[in-house]
Amino acid sequence: MPVIETAAPLLVATALSAYALGSVPFGLVMARLFGLGDLRQVGSGNIGATNVLRTGNRLAAFLTLVLDAGKGAIAVLVARWLLAEDAAQIAGVAAFLGHCYPIYLRFRGGKGVATFLGTLLALAWPVGMAACAIWAVTAGLFRISSLAALVAAILSPVAAIVLGRPETAIFCIALAIVILARHRTNIARLMQGDEPRIGKKS
Repeated sequence: MPVIETAAPLLVATALSAYALGSVPFGLVMARLFGLGDLRQVGSGNIGATNVLRTGNRLAAFLTLVLDAGKGAIAVLVARWLLAEDAAQIAGVAAFLGHCYPIYLRFRGGKGVATFLGTLLALAWPVGMAACAIWAVTAGLFRISSLAALVAAILSPVAAIVLGRPETAIFCIALAIVILARHRTNIARLMQGDEPRIGKKS
């Protein structure tokens, strides 16, 4: 982990601000803007880009993906610019947790994959690119978003170590544990062979 460089009150303020940003449910916002109804009543009920895609609106799904990833990246970059690397990592974790457990939705949020990838790209772009590539290859081969997310999360610490970023590996492990927990029902469906494929509307 990085050396503590930032005063504790500033780290707390960073965490709270990043959490508030991460809590913004862009999937619900896009669904409302595009007239797609309440996303929580569609498909899996999740607020992420994969479920937005189940409405059939690819633009709304793409914008949700970009914005969910972007809020994690922005939190990291702003914290690094204003403070230091320790604040950047705190901001990344807080934004990720905000997406998964948003205060605006009574802590019932998304599964964190896009925000995880965006955060990782901002923290250590080679590791983030590797994780994105793992996701893309797995999704391309199997056409199952949750499987791609799980494989990318599990292998991201390995990528960090191979790329010489052990401090990022610790970050990846912590967030991967949350991603695995958020995908419990998906894991059960994967084991049963019932997990829907990317783009399937139900």
